[in-house]
This record gives sequence, C-alpha cells and structure tokens, in this order.
Amino acid sequence: VLLVESGGGLVQAGGSLRLSCAISGSTSSINVMGWYRQVPGKRRELIATIITNRGTTNYVDSVKGRFTISRDNAKNTMYLQMNNLTPEDPDVYYCNAQSLLTGGSWGQGTKLPVSS
Repeated sequence: VLLVESGGGLVQAGGSLRLSCAISGSTSSINVMGWYRQVPGKRRELIATIITNRGTTNYVDSVKGRFTISRDNAKNTMYLQMNNLTPEDPDVYYCNAQSLLTGGSWGQGTKLPVSS
C-alpha cells in the first residue's frame, strides 16, 4: 500500500484546510485508516480514524467538532477536513493505513503551519 499526501500549506488561525491522502496498491486489504500529527521532538499523535468497511469514525478530544475524516472509495482517497485551526495545532500531519496483507503504511507527511 502506498500513500501520498497533498493539500498542506500556510493557513491563518481560524482558517480551514483539507488534506488528501491518495491510496494505491492493495486498497481492498485496508481495514483501518487514520490521521496522525506530530510536534518536533514528540511522538506522533493519532487524531482520527475511519473503519473502511463501515465508515465508522473516531476522534481525539482536541479535534472533535473541528476535524472530519472521510474516505472516497471511488477515488481511493482519504481526507481530513480541518476547521477553526489554531496555532496550537501541530503542523506536520501523516496519513496511515493498516492493511491485512501488508501491515502499516505511512504517507510522507504534510506540513501545515498555522499563523496567529
């Protein structure tokens, strides 16, 4: 499974942005996908997940109500819609896929600095 992210860039506080994660390879073997984010020097934090065959989503409290994870199966793409961004939101985001055949895969990371 190969994941390629896009959609990052500078955004102002209070603004919105949508990240995309294009999926290729053994897409039918993926059972869970998610978005992580990371502050330099700290561990990646899981912020949102989606169960691919059910569409069930979960969010960490810090993004609940502001971020939305979704997947377009026809386009083999996962999205993270982010609203009301703050300078406290970490600025590097990664998509992740868990495949029953190939294990875990990561996107390359997308930088998303938020200006105050």
